[in-house]
Amino acid sequence: MKRRTARWVKTELRSAKLGDRRLDKRLAIIVEAFANLPQASIPQASGLWSKTKATYRFLNNDKVTPQNILQPHQHTTQHRVSEQKVVLAVQDTTTLNYTHLPQTQGLGHIGTDPRSRGIVLHTTLALTPERLALGIIAQQSWTRPHYGSAKKRRKKSIDSKESQKWLHSFCATEELQNKLPQTQLINVGDRESDVYELFLQASSCHSKLLVRAAWDRSVHHPQKHLWAYLESQPLAATQQVQITRRKEKKSRTATVEIRFAKVTLKPPRRAPALSSLSLYAVYVNEPHPPRGEEALSWMLLTTLKIHSAAQAIQCSQYYAVRFTIELFHKVLKSGCRVEKRQLQSAEGLRRCLALDSLVACRILSLTMLGRTVPDLPCSVIFEDSEWQSLYCFIHQTAKPPKAAPSLNEAIRWIARLGGFLGRKGDGHPGAIVLWRGLQRLSDISLAWITFRY
Repeated sequence: MKRRTARWVKTELRSAKLGDRRLDKRLAIIVEAFANLPQASIPQASGLWSKTKATYRFLNNDKVTPQNILQPHQHTTQHRVSEQKVVLAVQDTTTLNYTHLPQTQGLGHIGTDPRSRGIVLHTTLALTPERLALGIIAQQSWTRPHYGSAKKRRKKSIDSKESQKWLHSFCATEELQNKLPQTQLINVGDRESDVYELFLQASSCHSKLLVRAAWDRSVHHPQKHLWAYLESQPLAATQQVQITRRKEKKSRTATVEIRFAKVTLKPPRRAPALSSLSLYAVYVNEPHPPRGEEALSWMLLTTLKIHSAAQAIQCSQYYAVRFTIELFHKVLKSGCRVEKRQLQSAEGLRRCLALDSLVACRILSLTMLGRTVPDLPCSVIFEDSEWQSLYCFIHQTAKPPKAAPSLNEAIRWIARLGGFLGRKGDGHPGAIVLWRGLQRLSDISLAWITFRY
């Protein structure tokens, strides 16, 4: 596993330019250490006290920024994106809680508790329509000096609000789109990204925008409002949508009705000087949810042209991919344990967060590979010593097969090492159990190499 990690680091960071070769080398050493032991503390991952001190010096170096830590990864991501016809640039926000670090300087307000302190993180993740993570397109992190009242926030211009994060993400997507005209990029956001200025910005760009609406906006149609207008449209299709398991809710299949139409939005009352805007709307609604279940209902607004039921269905499928970025945040918090990092400043934590984001992206990518290309021989990803020792450990035999098993088989065996039961209703293994299994596989393959020959 360590050799595979070293190869990944060499590929991912080959264009690193931190202004000093020693910093470039240290970046690779730290990322490799974090990738080998993502749940470990900095001293545990570093191993030696000299390496631990070097890591802390790197994280406290003002010449190092989160942006230039991510830059080589983004360059490699651009290459992966260029090989795809359609890529979804999914953006979302999460907060990281560091209230347990009262001595750390520069942390900001998060949540509703005035005593809470932390960092806000906004990531734009490149995903294929099959949910394979290609890499991070852009990442913003900041601290809030204070929240202020909702009434005061509403009166602010978009330039002085956190809502600007959605526009920054779209700008990064458009910049990448202009470099890769052969690939169609679609920026995808949840209800919080229902910002009129974002629609205006996207209306004249080559990259496309897909947002789940939060507001029943006024429209230039007889029905006057968005929801009423779409509900008046003829039924275009009936489709089954798989709803993944979330918290105490089990996974289930929802039967939804799909309607679509071209819609002209009026500008919001807070900014009447803005021009009206024509988009396409796709309404995905579950009319008869099971008893005790909340109905699946998405009102999607997009700059993609929707002229048929097939295009409307595809649009809803694109939006369903958005939930993968929530898994990315889960991996970042549970798999890489970013909220357990202990540093003296928020800036140091932000640098560390960029490093952990690279590792989280790799974990997520590996998790989805078994689903997107399940029949690929696992030897493409794993060393011979890894898949052979894995096979023998799982099957309790001393003789591995001549041909490598499929990637899907190997992924599920690794997940079993991490606690995945693989029962009928369990679905695909998740990122956390897979990464636990990879840690065990590292020890198993090392023992295999040590004692077999």
